[in-house]
Amino acid sequence: MTKVKALSLFSGGLDSILATRVVMAQGVEVTAVKFVSPFFNYDILDDVEGYKQEVQKKYGINAMVVDISEEYLEMLRQPVYGFGKNFNPCVDCKIFMVSKAKQLLAELGASFIITGEVLGQRPMSQRRDTLNVISRDSESRSILLRPLCAKLMTPTLAEEEGWVDRDKLLNFSGRGRSRQIALAEEFGITDFPAPAGGCTLADPILSRRIQNFYNDGFVVKSSEMTVTDILLLLVGRQFLLPGGGWLMLGRDVKDNKKLSSLAEEGDAVLRMEHRPGPVALLRRASTFYADPADLEKDLELAAGLVVRYGKKVDGELPEADVRCRLSGKKERITTAPLADELSRPWML
Repeated sequence: MTKVKALSLFSGGLDSILATRVVMAQGVEVTAVKFVSPFFNYDILDDVEGYKQEVQKKYGINAMVVDISEEYLEMLRQPVYGFGKNFNPCVDCKIFMVSKAKQLLAELGASFIITGEVLGQRPMSQRRDTLNVISRDSESRSILLRPLCAKLMTPTLAEEEGWVDRDKLLNFSGRGRSRQIALAEEFGITDFPAPAGGCTLADPILSRRIQNFYNDGFVVKSSEMTVTDILLLLVGRQFLLPGGGWLMLGRDVKDNKKLSSLAEEGDAVLRMEHRPGPVALLRRASTFYADPADLEKDLELAAGLVVRYGKKVDGELPEADVRCRLSGKKERITTAPLADELSRPWML
């Protein structure tokens, strides 16, 4: 007899872990699909195999990782059901992910989709009417199983065909987690994430930065926006310089490494030669400026900021040499630290 296979949308949170294990416990072969984008879990792409091994070791679940960045950026331009409190399009996001999972069914030989949604747990995306909208608009009504609240929902094809036993599914509802935690103990799962928003689009500060992109309220217009732009927008201190340039400045070693790794041809990268301090990246420096004098001025200001946020020497911030790399060329800018009262209005 051919083994029944399913795909689960896997956030890595407790609900998605449990939904996957509940169906696996019925003998179904489940692959957990971990979608990543610049707004959530993008760092997994640095070590996909390591992530898959971790999920298998902790939860006994086989995972796959799918990068949906480019399509996700497009979805954000005009979500049908709008945004939540910040720039989070939760309903459209879930429709998008279920639709993407549906496209993977044939490739993986799977028959239905699993999510960890719980009726009434989230006010925007997990009301009964919203759950029905997600099923309908993703064209997955018959194949979308929500194991944690299935007994409160209309039976799906998986139940009707006997691929899973509906009696062994659950009737969780509301915002409490006591039943989830008890079920996790039954499965021997003790190491799971605390309930917290992992999506940058729900962050009240960072989401405003991103929203400026989409409203064309930023130096980079939405039609020119790339995945790298979004990643850069989430790193370090951000400045809009007087000449119009977009500058980001690392806050720590991690930020510095991130900026260095994200720098592309045409970006200017600055750092001090002989003293610890931030890496600065002036985005699209080689093409953004119509007047070379504006570029030169912004580079000098950027260098001043690098010195300002560098490590002090005997309690002071002396003048320093800042190395600037742009379009394969290197130059040295010797400058004093920029005054806070001058740069404060430029901060994003």
